[in-house]
Parts: sequence; structure tokens; C-alpha cells
Amino acid sequence: MESEPYYRRDLALVHHLGFGFHADATAPGVLALLEPIRERDGLVVELGCGSGLLTQYLVDAGHRVIATDASPAMLDLARETLGDAVEVRRLTLPDDPIPPADAIVGVGHCLNYLPDAASIDRALAAIADALLPAGILAIDLCDLEYAEARQDDPDAGWVSDDWALVTRRSTPTPDTFVREMAIFSRNADGSWRRDAERHDNVLIDTALVPPLLAKHGVEATIEPAFGTETLPIGLRAVIGRKAADA
Repeated sequence: MESEPYYRRDLALVHHLGFGFHADATAPGVLALLEPIRERDGLVVELGCGSGLLTQYLVDAGHRVIATDASPAMLDLARETLGDAVEVRRLTLPDDPIPPADAIVGVGHCLNYLPDAASIDRALAAIADALLPAGILAIDLCDLEYAEARQDDPDAGWVSDDWALVTRRSTPTPDTFVREMAIFSRNADGSWRRDAERHDNVLIDTALVPPLLAKHGVEATIEPAFGTETLPIGLRAVIGRKAADA
């Protein structure tokens, strides 16, 4: 099975229907961090918006949002979820330009889907450069601990009336976390179709992120959560601010 960096149709739908709990958990903390941006009607750019689950929270809170993702299948779902309330566009890091923004947010560790640590560094630099003065950064990243904590994880499966997902996890190197997934989805006529995807996540030492961002004018810290939620082991919140006179 070849590595598939971007969610295809069936896995995107399964993620939307069955795995929205991360957006639900992180939304209160992210919204609290973004309150100064909402008060000044600043623009929020969301990276890795997926099907628009966190985006909906941002919109409901009164934010102006550009929602972006690299997966066409996810963007199709986001457009269905959000309607005309939000501009939804494809953006593939680290090379696509990020719109200048008062805040840049992203949950679901989208940067860890990039092909190597150098690409993640380039993306982080681009994010920092896209932040406007007094801008706020709130994204999550998988640390090296993410693989360490899951070395002995068994295969896992989830079943619903209309879909099923079977996942095999592996950690072939200390900085790689691999998921090999079989996806089963029900067709309109009641029959089932099968797809398979492999996602390789590149893990990084998140302690190196604040110094990198500082070179681009963003003072950041690595936190265990955006607010009071509990993130999975090895997933870190990166919270940063650009100086008002930057």
C-alpha cells in the first residue's frame, strides 16, 4: 500500500462522521485564544480544516474565516458542511502562499503529514511570516513522544451502520508514525465498497519550534493543550503571538 498524504473520499467521510471529537474538544480553548481577533474583526486562516468541524465553531463565534486543506475530498465535505458562510480553498504546504492573517489556526496535526522535517520547518516559517502584527498562532503538532507512546498499540477498528475502519499502526523509526487503513463504506444500494490508505506522519522535537518561530517574529510556547482539554499523548499545542509593531 502506497503512502497517501491526503484523505480520499471514503476516509474523509469516515473522519467527518466518526472522529469529530478532536475539534469538539479543542474548540473552546482555541476560541478563547482568538477572542482578541474576534473583537477587532480580524481574519482567521485555518490550516487543515478537514470537513469544517472546527471551522463551524469559528463561524458560530463570529469570526471571518478562510478555511484551507490539501485534500480535495475534505474540501468538498467542508463546502457541504459550511455552505456559503466561509471561503474554502485548497492550500498545500509548504509551498502554497498563506493569506496574510490576524490568526492562523489548525487542529489535527496537519503539518505532520508533510514529507519530512525540513518541509515542516518551511511551513512553520511560512505560517509565521503570514501572521500580521499582533497576530495569534494556535496549531497542534505531533512530538517524537507520539510514536514512543504507541509502540505497542494493537490494531484498532471502528464500526458504524454505514462505514467501518480498520487501522494498523506502526513506528518504523523514532520520527515516523504510520497508519495503514482499510475503509469500508456502504453504497446507496446497500452494497459495500472498500478502499485503503496509508498515512505516514513525520514527528518532530517540538521543543525546537519556538526558536524557529522566533526568527520570524513570533514568540511561541509549547503547551499541553489549547485550554482545559486533554490532548492525546504526544500531541502538543503551539501557541504564539506576533508583536504589534512587527
